[in-house]
Amino acid sequence: MWTLVLVALVAGTAADHQLRIHNGCGYEIWVGLLGRPWSPDRGGFKLSAHQRRTSIVPNKWSGRVWGRTHCHGNRCETGDCGRGVHCNGAGGEPPATLAEITFDAGGSHNQDFYDISLVDGYNLQMSMSPVRGSYRGNPTWRYCARAGCNTDLNKSCPQALRKYGTGGVVGCKSACLVFNTDRYCCRGAHNTPKTCPPFEYSRIFKKACPQAYSYAYDDETSTFTCNGHHTGQTNYDITFCG
Repeated sequence: MWTLVLVALVAGTAADHQLRIHNGCGYEIWVGLLGRPWSPDRGGFKLSAHQRRTSIVPNKWSGRVWGRTHCHGNRCETGDCGRGVHCNGAGGEPPATLAEITFDAGGSHNQDFYDISLVDGYNLQMSMSPVRGSYRGNPTWRYCARAGCNTDLNKSCPQALRKYGTGGVVGCKSACLVFNTDRYCCRGAHNTPKTCPPFEYSRIFKKACPQAYSYAYDDETSTFTCNGHHTGQTNYDITFCG
């Protein structure tokens, strides 16, 4: 009986989605997961270089995945959640590259919305794409296509936004975090797309990573959608350094 239960937990059910998380980097990463109605795997785990692991989330799950780097003891220099390996409901400290997704938000068509976001800054390259065979139709621009940031922004980060740590620059902060102004944070009188257009720092992020969110109102070119089959659920590959 216990064997059958364990198999079911590993394999998931027809209403479950798989997040296939790959560490393509040449160093260890601590993965962070935060979502609703709950965070899988107690909110985090370690991935050695080139290791992979699958997390199972339920139908209509919404959340984010990020990588924590330069981790020692119970702390990480980027993306730290303050709770050791398992974030247990805590988010990551900026700057951190984020993979964000909302499953099954499009009614009967099982439509997902997903993106790679630099709104909270950047700490490492990251991509996200639906697994072939788990969605309807063929990929097109922003439909079931690859979202991601392939550029190492730590190398080209403006001086004012740099976060230093072991070995030099370990992250690139958002302008909102550094300057805390309404203009850069898209708040107050700047809380609409019209009053908060792209600015000099967001343009640097967008030029480096055109398939990622560069700031709060970068929806038009950065939100991706994908529809699952009637008989099954979409699954996603989330890859660091790839």
